[in-house]
Amino acid sequence: MSYKSDIEIAREANKKPIQDIGAKLGIGTEHLLPYGHDKAKISQPFINGLKDRDNGKLILVTAINPTPAGEGKTTTTVGLGDGLNRIGKSAAICIREASLGPCFGMKGGAAGGGYAQVVPMEEMNLHFTGDFHAITSAHNLLSAMIDNHIYWGNDLEIDERRIVWRRVMDMNDRALREVVVGLGGVSNGFPRQGGFDITVASEVMAILCLAVDLKDLQKRLGDIIVAYRRDRSPIYARDIKADGAMTVLLKDAMQPNLVQTLENNPAFVHGGPFANIAHGCNSVIATTTALKLADYVVTEAGFGADLGAEKFMNIKCRKAGIAPDAVVIVATVRAMKMNGGVAKADLGAENVEAVELGCPNLGQHIANVKSFGVPVVVAINHFVTDTEAEIQAVKDYVDSQGSEAILCQHWEKGSAGTEELATRVAELADSGLSQFAPLYPDDMPLFEKVETIAKRIYRADEVLADQKIRDQLHAWEQAGYGHLPICMAKTQYSFSTDPNLRGAPTGHSVPVREVRLSAGAGFVVVICGEIMTMPGLPRVPSAEAIMLNDAGQIEGLF
Repeated sequence: MSYKSDIEIAREANKKPIQDIGAKLGIGTEHLLPYGHDKAKISQPFINGLKDRDNGKLILVTAINPTPAGEGKTTTTVGLGDGLNRIGKSAAICIREASLGPCFGMKGGAAGGGYAQVVPMEEMNLHFTGDFHAITSAHNLLSAMIDNHIYWGNDLEIDERRIVWRRVMDMNDRALREVVVGLGGVSNGFPRQGGFDITVASEVMAILCLAVDLKDLQKRLGDIIVAYRRDRSPIYARDIKADGAMTVLLKDAMQPNLVQTLENNPAFVHGGPFANIAHGCNSVIATTTALKLADYVVTEAGFGADLGAEKFMNIKCRKAGIAPDAVVIVATVRAMKMNGGVAKADLGAENVEAVELGCPNLGQHIANVKSFGVPVVVAINHFVTDTEAEIQAVKDYVDSQGSEAILCQHWEKGSAGTEELATRVAELADSGLSQFAPLYPDDMPLFEKVETIAKRIYRADEVLADQKIRDQLHAWEQAGYGHLPICMAKTQYSFSTDPNLRGAPTGHSVPVREVRLSAGAGFVVVICGEIMTMPGLPRVPSAEAIMLNDAGQIEGLF
């Protein structure tokens, strides 16, 4: 049996005018700022008027560690949102915007798949409403103003060796990781070493996704530490007088984007910090707005639960004052087999033993998420090659972990394939069982917070960090930043920092290479192992297959 590609399905979507989608949530036409006919931003005055409304129920979708077999977390998020609407609930979904880097690199699109997609798929995966371009511009305006300040006399006495603000672009380009700027003589400034990160790793991206309004946004932008003086005292973006202009550039980007699923249900798509190097959640303003407008809000956190869900709980929920009422962990039979040692080429053959060998990865995620005090259900994202015996093996294992697994066929059947999951999730969300609490208190010392995550979430024996890193964390505590949460930057492919270590490894160590203070976003980034803040393209990038066909339609996005 042949199946249509994601882009073919998206192209055939029966989209409704975005005003009709807004009307489902009670958003008047005058409060929607349309970008074409099928996407719009929601105005800040309208959002401000929602403050006194009660919140709906918040449902987090997370997953096992990603494998080349694919898990389908966004697809399940969309399918569950459609499923809740199908059983008569008022539900909205909240997901992140796609970065051009992975879109043209390895991953392709990020709008779901099959019959569980958000549309317009092409625009969402490309320029969308220009938010990422605005973030890139705001970030690089600050970069330009730092070098300009030094050029015109350096009144702030910036130590050029201690400029910590890099430049960004939304593309995977390894050649820009380390660069030298200011070459070419007196008129071009002072030569110094610099570098680029990908836009989704920018602190400006994290700030946009954590700010509650424009005033909060400008304060956080002003709090960014850009450099240090020779006496190690910090210099902030507000000292450079860049925070006002950066806020102006981000004024429209701050407003959440509204689009629709294939089944014409509302979807908020806003913000896009990477989960392996940033906090990996859509914006606080989109989630809190959705909670005021829908009875159930389904949102996702990036990559596996060891990264995305941990940061959702410890950073986003802590900062936004929200808590999940239920959590869905997405798993696939194929991924269980890969965790059980089966090569990708051999995944089509039934192998119940390998499924059982791979299940401990799922088990550790279940235990971790439960440790936050929230009820958990597992969604088995169905593939046509899955056999009854393999599916039953996953269900039996999850039962043994004190949870339950539900087979979902949303990729093939849309909301008809998630009715059972939607019904159970709504029951859990309404049950009042959630007793959410973050993993660590604000006042715990920074290094102890790192150790807590490493030992309780990754099941590591120890954190390896030299004295220089420990001294830096202590200095930040002395400077008043000890209350901040930790944002771990590590590989998404394993609980450990070794991407090849699958399953549920124990007895490993977590080496800390570098720590960065994101004073504006309000967290400390702890970089572990070989993680890159500017990815590179693979040997055969997705970009090679992306093109326009004779009809002027985009081909190759998936």
